[in-house]
Amino acid sequence: MNKTFIIHSFGCKVNQEEGLELAALFTAQGWREAAPQDVADLYIINTCTVTQIADKKARALIRRWRRDYPQALLAVTGCYAQTSPQQIAALAGVDIIAGLAERARLPQLAEQRLLQGQALRNQALREVADIATAAAFTPIGPAARQKRARAYVKIEDGCEALCHYCIVPYARGPIRSLPLAAALAGARELLAAGHQELVLSGIHIGAYGLDLPPGENLCALIESILALGGEFRLRLGSLEPRHFSAELLRLLQQEARICPHLHIPLQSGCDRTLAAMNRTYTTADYAALLAQLRELRPRLAITTDVMAGYPGETAEDFQASLDFCAAMGFAKMHVFPYSRRAGTVAATLPQQIPHKEKTSRAALMGALAEQLAGSYASAFIGARLQYLHEQEILLDGQLYYSGHSGNYLPLALPATKAPPSGLVMVQAVEYRGGYLLCEDMEQGSQN
Repeated sequence: MNKTFIIHSFGCKVNQEEGLELAALFTAQGWREAAPQDVADLYIINTCTVTQIADKKARALIRRWRRDYPQALLAVTGCYAQTSPQQIAALAGVDIIAGLAERARLPQLAEQRLLQGQALRNQALREVADIATAAAFTPIGPAARQKRARAYVKIEDGCEALCHYCIVPYARGPIRSLPLAAALAGARELLAAGHQELVLSGIHIGAYGLDLPPGENLCALIESILALGGEFRLRLGSLEPRHFSAELLRLLQQEARICPHLHIPLQSGCDRTLAAMNRTYTTADYAALLAQLRELRPRLAITTDVMAGYPGETAEDFQASLDFCAAMGFAKMHVFPYSRRAGTVAATLPQQIPHKEKTSRAALMGALAEQLAGSYASAFIGARLQYLHEQEILLDGQLYYSGHSGNYLPLALPATKAPPSGLVMVQAVEYRGGYLLCEDMEQGSQN
């Protein structure tokens, strides 16, 4: 056996990053990552469980990989494995089920399973500890080699907000922060490797440092990273409304290398629904925060998450949410219908909204999201924006280079010469197909 593996990660950017860490861990211990078209010795599914659809997708891939690769080992890890190992164990042919705390031991578990052989194919090796007892931030393994110009620095894990609809606290456990010195070392290593955008990521990065010594907090980390110097930009991951301290607001105003883009989850634009969700703000609070942020950073991109069809949400509540989102002028909205998650407060509530109505409301909110995204992007036609190259795409049959601006607008450049290197200035000329088409590249350093 050549000890080859393939990993597929579902879900959020944190989960994607953790999939890269898993790959680095296996490689460091003598395994080789196989090409997608090859047959590997070990298949790893890194799951998400934020919605029922996420669980369904994981189960479908488990069945497909078990059917297509009957001789290979099949391991399942991630949030779904953490919260529902019994459901995964009930599926035929899963060899290993590893919780979040056990991911660092996956190479050893795979070796153990190999020694046990085919005889135990229907008896999954289950290693899932109680995540609620996790006490410290523990990296999965060595730092992953990230291939794109944008690189992620995971600085925090866990959530204690206990929103009534959300399974994440039960999957991820309590807040744990990467010590500031370690986070800074990771950022320094990525910059030395040539990355020109760093993204601070985590489940709740605004809670970073709550479990660390005084002085180790998000603002201190931001300042420390920016003090490294050099031409790069720093993007902040998702931040809850309550995490915008006076010090963070000051940094956002004064530090030009912090990208003019913030993702601030809303969930609903109706006060009655927000209260039922156990969110800790009102629509007035949220609107005031956005107004303050836009005064500090004009033309700032605000992106968000919005749910449709929460239990008890009336037609009037939904309309209020729709109207509020329209008034906020978001640059991008992630819209999704409420998904009932066992173990959460919302799952037990009466007045569950029928699936058809939830999807109908989500479609209406999605149409608004598309309209708002187009309006925000189109306002930058004629403007100069900072481009960082990511990949090649096809638009209307023509090859383009694509990347993002500092304010997270998708940009596209005609691929008439080699892709630009580093942070370059471009001019937006047209909005088409979800992209701002740009031209006139030249070196620059402004967001």
